[in-house]
Amino acid sequence: MPLEIEQFMCRNDNFGVLARDTETGEVALIDAPEERPILEAIERTGWTPAAILTTHRHGDHVEANLALKKRFGLTIFGPEKEADKIPGIDRTLKEGDTVRIGRQEGRVIETPGHTVGHISYHFPQSGIAFTADTLFALGCGRLFECKPPVMLESLKKLAALPLETVIYCGHEYTQANARFALTIDPTNSALKERAARIDGLRSEGRPTLPTTLADEMATNPFLRWHDPVIRGNLGMEDASDQAVFAEIRKRKDLA
Repeated sequence: MPLEIEQFMCRNDNFGVLARDTETGEVALIDAPEERPILEAIERTGWTPAAILTTHRHGDHVEANLALKKRFGLTIFGPEKEADKIPGIDRTLKEGDTVRIGRQEGRVIETPGHTVGHISYHFPQSGIAFTADTLFALGCGRLFECKPPVMLESLKKLAALPLETVIYCGHEYTQANARFALTIDPTNSALKERAARIDGLRSEGRPTLPTTLADEMATNPFLRWHDPVIRGNLGMEDASDQAVFAEIRKRKDLA
């Protein structure tokens, strides 16, 4: 049986996620951006989390750690490389480690770039990945602590997951990301159709997530550094993957 997901908004544009194993009823929270909407989601669903699976140290992902730990006595997991900056952390995680939500086993993937210790969680039985601020719908995270080649290697890891993988990201940035993607890849019909759907969802106040890896591979410029059309648009037909990715990231930073 797959994980059951309750996704909800926190802060201004963060996503909160409760993940429940339908067989055992065990629940985990993916990051803890803000206490109030998390408590509302717990009350709405009746799902009490036993753990927080932390992706990285930024305050908008760990703000509610200590309050929730005090209230529920839950266990906080997080990246080994940022353990000193994760409030209330109980267990550190590194590449290849596993975590469990009930009988659902998740694999830890180190995905540095946005921060030096950022990790993602892949639950293959459910076909779900939680990528937080590494891979966004139609985007990737800003490079606050690492150089472009580091983020590129992290994205290559995520791009190697099965195409049907359902992706849950950390923020509702998709509409702005779509506008930027069209400046890099303006003739991509799949991207144009997706951008129109996104505009429709946002006009109705509906979330644009989750996404799928298949959709990202077809439309996300940060996963399409190899595409000859994008390379041509950038005037970088013969450049390295690293140079193309760095140029796309630079343009997004300046957009």
